Amino acid sequence: MSLWDRCLRYFRPKAEAPSWLAEINRRRAELQNVSDEDLRGLAGDSLVDCFATAAVAAERVLGQRPFDVQILGALAMADGKIAEMQTGEGKTLAATMAVNYLARRGAGIHVLTANDYLARRDAEWMGGIYRLLGLTVGHISQGMTPDERRAAYAGDVTYATANEVGFDYLRDGLALDRDDLVQRPFEAALIDEADSILIDEARIPLVIAGGAAPPHAVAMQMARIVRGLVRGRDYRLDEHGRNVYLTDAGLNRAEAAARRGNLYDAVNASILMALQNALHAEVLLRRDVDYVVKNGRIELVDEFKGRIAENRRWPADLQTAIEAKEGVALQQQGSILGSITLQNLISLYPRVCGMTGTASTQAKELKEFYRLDVVKIPTNRPVIRDDQSDVVFPTRADKERAVVREIFEAHEAGRPVLVGTASVAESERLSALLGATGVPHEVLNARNDEQEAGVIARAGCRGAVTISTNMAGRGTDIPLDGDEIRALGGLYVIGTNRHEARRIDHQLRGRAGRQGDPGSSRFYISLEDDLLERYGVAELLPYHSIAGAIESVQRIVEDENFQVRAMLRKYESTVEQQRRILQDHRMLLLLDGAPSAQLQRIDEIWADYLATIAELRDGVAWISLGGKDPFPGFIQNATSLFEDVMKKITEEPEEGETDPAPVARGATWTYVVNDQPFGTLTDRLIAGLRQRVRQLIRRAS
Repeated sequence: MSLWDRCLRYFRPKAEAPSWLAEINRRRAELQNVSDEDLRGLAGDSLVDCFATAAVAAERVLGQRPFDVQILGALAMADGKIAEMQTGEGKTLAATMAVNYLARRGAGIHVLTANDYLARRDAEWMGGIYRLLGLTVGHISQGMTPDERRAAYAGDVTYATANEVGFDYLRDGLALDRDDLVQRPFEAALIDEADSILIDEARIPLVIAGGAAPPHAVAMQMARIVRGLVRGRDYRLDEHGRNVYLTDAGLNRAEAAARRGNLYDAVNASILMALQNALHAEVLLRRDVDYVVKNGRIELVDEFKGRIAENRRWPADLQTAIEAKEGVALQQQGSILGSITLQNLISLYPRVCGMTGTASTQAKELKEFYRLDVVKIPTNRPVIRDDQSDVVFPTRADKERAVVREIFEAHEAGRPVLVGTASVAESERLSALLGATGVPHEVLNARNDEQEAGVIARAGCRGAVTISTNMAGRGTDIPLDGDEIRALGGLYVIGTNRHEARRIDHQLRGRAGRQGDPGSSRFYISLEDDLLERYGVAELLPYHSIAGAIESVQRIVEDENFQVRAMLRKYESTVEQQRRILQDHRMLLLLDGAPSAQLQRIDEIWADYLATIAELRDGVAWISLGGKDPFPGFIQNATSLFEDVMKKITEEPEEGETDPAPVARGATWTYVVNDQPFGTLTDRLIAGLRQRVRQLIRRAS
């Protein structure tokens, strides 16, 4: 019988045996008066003692007594599941009991958080509990030295972002001396905000690059050329606005301006690519929506959180095109030496569990991709939040005027309001409209995300108005400032858009109504919103039925997105298996003291392979256009290429054979990139997805 099945007996009448929960509560009552030293001595004896001692330590260190539901959440995690616990239910404290148990089952545990701030905060906040129980605890954050990282990973409990752990893993994979390694073999991971890491960011590759290849000088020229092109005359968008094509007139105009002759001549291949990237950057990527310009650099905005996506770039040539578009300094790009997606990184851990406020809508994907079950944990107090029906408007302008009126009325009554927007541009547009009414407010978006903690701390005060992108304090609570605010109805959450995934909407709603507090939420939507326009919902459904059909549309989109991710995962898995074979071989050589000339040769061969496989994967899109299944051909080619790689690294070079050009390792740096956003297999699949969704919506209506 699993831990979870056994603990559920607590809720069943006439249980045949005591539940884990009952046993833990009995044991922690017995331990209330023992000394810290004795408590420490009992901390690892059994699951019951692991949980009971951690609960007692939490009372002594933090003055917080874990609720029964927190223990249930911890039991689910200890049993290798994802605990879905609502906002304000104390996930961070609940995790300490599971961490205490899991850290003692092997060589430590990584607690993976959403950002550096939470990793540092939680390690400091919960650290006293672990130290009282005899465990060592540390955290990883950007800017740490290798020695600091090595010490943190050597601890029993290590808090870090998944990105930082992944980057360190890639760096270790390029180490030329065993003393350069900072990580131990992975043992266990507890993932905070599990849906964000396992779903939203799962396929974003972490990339380590080397060399100092200069940016293309032609990028600035191409940016000037496309700035003068006219939509309709020189270029056209596809029906979904996700790809852009030059017309004959546009191509002629670009060739005349570039003075390079026929851009389709082989000699001009790099110029044509730079032109296409410049056109994509100019037309399809939107400032203050997809990225912001901050401190003279292009900073990408995470579409799910509304935060700056730290260390994330688009593929090199497209990144350069955006920098040229905005007139900022062009950053140097490098050759890819190694890459791993977060999904594949997590699969390296023998034991995985997690927690989040929103996971049940993605339970199918979490089970299929990660073999993780989702367990919904009851709330400590009943949720009394009033989730009101959506209000639909014909235009975005109509919607925003209505939102401003609603905010004004709530503010006049003294009730705090949190407004969730879909982009930086929308948050600032709404701020300008609200400013005209004289209502004081704060804006929280990717431009000022460093102020997040302070803004969120004030968001529950009388008359507070906070306009935020999706970041909205995820991982922190918005406390209500006294009984007066509760009497007014608590926090009022207003959403200005529905999202493709229902759980993103649920996250926003969950900002209100924590721990039995009053609160309410409502979404204001328009027919011009991205979700409705992208899938042509307004064309397919009568106006009066749109509000009621939104969730059905979201379910269809979620399922189709799942199918796309499953398809793309097939292509990833082959290269990932190859990477692990090569990495195991390289690590054995490193630990056996192989000379760095030899290790560097492996890295150079692998870098050359990655470049070739990227070209092969891009070519898949064109094969798929012919109606053929490109997967068998991709597998065959990738297998053949990898056989050549292993032959090169395991055999002595033949006489006269030259090694690949060496990569300047001293310039190694890291960045995160999205999948090629335009013109690859992914784009073809997404375009097909939108058409498929439109068909399903039409049928459902």
